[in-house]
Amino acid sequence: MNSEVEYPGARAPGVSVGRQPEDAARRPVTLIRPPRGWQMVDVAELWRSRELLYFLIWRDVKVRYKQTLLGAAWAVLQPGLMMVVFTIFFSRLAKVPSADNLPYPIFVYAGLLPWTFFATAVANAGTSVVNSERLISKIYFPRLAIPFAAVGASLVDFAIAFGLLIGLMIFYGIAPGPQILLVPVLCFGIMLLALGVGTLLAALNVAYRDFRYVIPFLVQVWMFATPTVYMDPGQVGSRYKNLLALNPMTGLIAAFREACLGGAVDWRHVAVSGLACVMMLVVGCFYFRRVERHFADII
Repeated sequence: MNSEVEYPGARAPGVSVGRQPEDAARRPVTLIRPPRGWQMVDVAELWRSRELLYFLIWRDVKVRYKQTLLGAAWAVLQPGLMMVVFTIFFSRLAKVPSADNLPYPIFVYAGLLPWTFFATAVANAGTSVVNSERLISKIYFPRLAIPFAAVGASLVDFAIAFGLLIGLMIFYGIAPGPQILLVPVLCFGIMLLALGVGTLLAALNVAYRDFRYVIPFLVQVWMFATPTVYMDPGQVGSRYKNLLALNPMTGLIAAFREACLGGAVDWRHVAVSGLACVMMLVVGCFYFRRVERHFADII
């Protein structure tokens, strides 16, 4: 936000003012005005508001599991139940093979885990600004903190659900290789993509409430357009591989699975996906900053 400093003691010539206390005449007043045009992301302001971001994340986590019997166990049950459904329909009925002769349950869970994190983060971030209308209309703070907090809360769920993957690896006797060190890097890439898509949808949802209904449909279509979640990438037709490479989640999920289960990581796809994640983050944040000054008026 732009700010200017004015002094209440100053007055235009010919204008008389009442007698003011000396302290009041010298005390500066900061005027906060909304920025205009395209604005850079104020990283320094976000860093100064890191404590607020922490409390917003904690708020989102508590609200998500408030008045639920199982609480945070839902973070494990959601991808776990999806693993069971995918195993029955894709492996048993459709006979979809897994890569490297891996048991299909752990194969599909290693793909569903990062996808669930991404899908949950995008869905929550996309509606986060509209759901925080009372907060936005009353006080000033960096508006980007709201969708960022929604993604941060989904990261907590991801960390909890990762425990089930470790349990499956122990059950099937799969030892991680040195590639496991890439997991934090790949998670960071998925988080950047979720931040970019989530902030863009959050800004669009304020002006066009249709996106509230579009987001769930978009997430479902995106999942089926990411075949590395539920099938061996080698089974994808050659003419579709270049098209699927445009989907950054395709390379990230395949690399996440290989990093966890000890396979060979396709660095070319990871590089393309990483570049797409950064570009999506830039587009989402810049558009959000462009329109955020109108949020309090139209929300």
